[in-house]
Amino acid sequence: MSFLDRLWYTPRHPLSLLLRPLSWLFGALAARRRARYRRDPALSTRLPVPVLVVGNLSVGGTGKTPLTAWLARALVARGRRPGIVSRGYGGTARQPVAVTPDSDPALVGDEPLLLARATGVPVFVCRQRAEAGRALLAAHPEVDLILCDDGLQHLALARDLELCVIDGARGLGNGALLPSGPLREPPSRLAEVDAVVVNGAGDPALPPAVPAFAMRLAPQRFHRLDDASRQRDAADFATPPTAVCGIGNPARFFATLDALGLAHLPRPFADHHPFTLADLPPGELVVTEKDAVKLAALPGLGDAGARIWVLPVVAELSPDLAAWVMQQLESREKGHGPKTA
Repeated sequence: MSFLDRLWYTPRHPLSLLLRPLSWLFGALAARRRARYRRDPALSTRLPVPVLVVGNLSVGGTGKTPLTAWLARALVARGRRPGIVSRGYGGTARQPVAVTPDSDPALVGDEPLLLARATGVPVFVCRQRAEAGRALLAAHPEVDLILCDDGLQHLALARDLELCVIDGARGLGNGALLPSGPLREPPSRLAEVDAVVVNGAGDPALPPAVPAFAMRLAPQRFHRLDDASRQRDAADFATPPTAVCGIGNPARFFATLDALGLAHLPRPFADHHPFTLADLPPGELVVTEKDAVKLAALPGLGDAGARIWVLPVVAELSPDLAAWVMQQLESREKGHGPKTA
């Protein structure tokens, strides 16, 4: 368990209690900012198509990107033509950039590249999501819905629907705001979103009036980084591989490997870690799809790609979230305006 995990997910951790005054200040500033957007809706850019935001309250990975990919595919299957916008965290792009399956993750970020490869829908990145949305719609006028990956706190973009993803096992931690706890907004914010998606087993406290959906990330077969047609199961590893992981919650990846019965040597890194060849130990490695997009682009990777195995995951939702989203969009498109901050 990392230091921050101990600080934020241990009840009444002494240091967390000492940091509470800073959390109160953080909360006051966040509330003031939110009130400013509520007073003046013109501060938020309204795009000409509906916007659905997928976000969370806490710092760290909760499963937003797999959910966004699932939604994009499910909505396409129901006749919608979605596009995706993202900040492109970890990338260097300053202006709106189209993300293609061949994009450089150092420019556009790892998660947008993963989304472009997994969905086949238009993906644009920019630090200002509204600018990304404008550029996407200019290039793809057929798009009739924007999915915003990780934008719950990005109030400069007006939205029609908000989905908040919660890690089922970790919940909201100690319930405190940064830096005393893991939250960017108070737990009361859950009562304002349109729906909550709980990723994985767990029973976090949720507002009774807000629709809730259960999500499971189902692991698929491992495939080789340099040749996706080469696949194997956990039982096919002759010796325990090293699990190299740079996501928001590495413990989830390691737990998935445990559930598959794969003995492994955990090697966690920080979220969005800029990997180098020096980070790759000898022997076989297993990695997440998110880390794989950066590893595949490493200069000089060469034959090392043959010893790196990628574990894809596919989101499974219950009940049918896509049907619910379609119903909500149709209702709003008949005359309801966008959500306010």
